[in-house]
Amino acid sequence: MTGVDTVEHEVRELVRRRGLDPVSDRQAVRRLVEEVVADYDERASTSNLTPLTDPHLAARAVYDAVAGFGPLQRHLDDPTVEELWINEPGRVFVARRGRSELTNTILDEGQVRDLVEKMLKSTGRRVDLSTPFVDAMLPDGSRLHVVIPDITRRHMSVNIRKFILTANSLDELVGLQTITPQAARFLEATVVAGLNIIVAGGTQAGKTTLLNCLAGAIPGRERVITCEEVFELKLGLPDVVAMQTRQPNLEGTGEIELRRLVKEALRMRPDRIIVGEVRQSECLDLLISLNSGLPGMCSIHANSAREAIVKMCTLPLLAGENVGHAFVVPTVASCVDVVVHVAKDGQGHRRVREIVAVPGRVEGDVVEVADLFVTRRDRLVRADGWPPHVERFEWCGIDLPRLLAQEP
Repeated sequence: MTGVDTVEHEVRELVRRRGLDPVSDRQAVRRLVEEVVADYDERASTSNLTPLTDPHLAARAVYDAVAGFGPLQRHLDDPTVEELWINEPGRVFVARRGRSELTNTILDEGQVRDLVEKMLKSTGRRVDLSTPFVDAMLPDGSRLHVVIPDITRRHMSVNIRKFILTANSLDELVGLQTITPQAARFLEATVVAGLNIIVAGGTQAGKTTLLNCLAGAIPGRERVITCEEVFELKLGLPDVVAMQTRQPNLEGTGEIELRRLVKEALRMRPDRIIVGEVRQSECLDLLISLNSGLPGMCSIHANSAREAIVKMCTLPLLAGENVGHAFVVPTVASCVDVVVHVAKDGQGHRRVREIVAVPGRVEGDVVEVADLFVTRRDRLVRADGWPPHVERFEWCGIDLPRLLAQEP
């Protein structure tokens, strides 16, 4: 047993005796680790104990093992790391600025299994042969996804997506050059006017951050209900209720799907509803909500604003055979007002690529769109289109023609 192993064993024993919770009593555990390391170092100088090569690194390793997630904790603490995943115990990857790299972290099968068990302990969720997939949120807000064999070929697949909120407002996105000032002012006015907005983009394109910033423009007097698979949105509004889905229990009951959350949200006196990400048949319930006059926003995976509209017309069909294009297409045309597409470029920078309006017209089962802002020469510029419901901007005292005037 190495010196670090001995210190870790002593710390765990003291944590047990003192009744400390490594998750909630982090400072107490940190002080305890420092005390045990200092005591061990002193004993090692006068006995046959193996001395610690670097007491500081030893204390960090012990603390990470007891109160954190062991060898992975240094990556989780690294602010430049956006995502971490394990393909197999000897291949741990991280993503920085949109690019992946293989780390020098080497684990074994037992460590991976123990880490997953520890991560899920505080979530109330599980992963086993009957439930081989799991989505959960870690205490720091990171999103955990695990798949186990025999769904995977041999090893557990573990993915931790850190929710790094790089911006809290549209102004901050302007500072990050994610969006131009004019487009940001327009989107802010669109939110205030109560138009329905869809945020589209690929994985890790910045959809959640953009949705969070758009929500920051919601007037403080409004009551907002959010529905998500796993809590990711962090709204700094005075009247917010956040809900997330729930997996079935050991008996296979108790599951709460996103569709149910959207339905329940309507009974909670919302002024606005936000769905974190639309993936399946819950799209129908969202459209019905928006069609009732309730303003809302959501995000969706799509390669362009137009493809997002097509997807919004397709996903409701998953709700049942009695749902057809004859109902869905005109409903999408009348409910969706603005679509914002965000993408990540080759250098990992996230930028709004286009903003389109949905005027409400349908031509041959195709929802018509009008370009509001488009990317030309790698810059988001004003196009010729106009958003629907111009009167709503006027009611809020917003001068839309001035806002959308062509910039020189």
